[in-house]
Parts: sequence; structure tokens; C-alpha cells
Amino acid sequence: MSDAQPVRFIAHFTVDDPERYRVYEKGFFPILRAHGGRFLTYDDAPVVLEGARADGRTVMIEFDSEDALMGWWESPEYRALAEHRHAGTTTHAVYFLHGPPTRG
Repeated sequence: MSDAQPVRFIAHFTVDDPERYRVYEKGFFPILRAHGGRFLTYDDAPVVLEGARADGRTVMIEFDSEDALMGWWESPEYRALAEHRHAGTTTHAVYFLHGPPTRG
């Protein structure tokens, strides 16, 4: 893993069980902050330029490094909270490590 640059995490949640998702939401921010994550934005109706859009919420989070992101993702407190997300949503999550290529 690399500590060289910021990492952006994007997830899309299709909520199947609103009560379980609310439990996840309530516990989310304290754990994110404890791991240095910054919540950048969310959208409940993003514009899809190509392909089909699933109902739900898309979020973007930033960490200072891949190590910081994985420290959050793999932490015992987040793994325990994520059980509610797993039970209450269908989730697609990715992260981006690389910035724009340098031009030479």
C-alpha cells in the first residue's frame, strides 16, 4: 500500500431494509472521523450519463492515503457496523488511488 497521495472512496447503496441502514448511518460518522476520513458529498439522484441507474444513495469519501482507508475499512468497529449495511443494502464500493497522469 502507498501513503503517497489522497484516496477517494465511492459507494452506491440500494437500501433494502431502511431500519438496518439507519443503524449503519447513525454509527458511521464517528468511526469515519476516528480514521481520518472526510465525507465529501452524497447524492440521492446523481445524473447518469450512460447505463442504468439503481435507486439509492451515492457517497464520496476521502482519506489521506490508501493505508488510512484500509485502516478504516478493516477496523473491528467498522466491520461490526458494516454488518448492518450488509443486512440493509446492496452496496457497490470502489476506491481511486491514482490522480491524473503527469504530462511530459
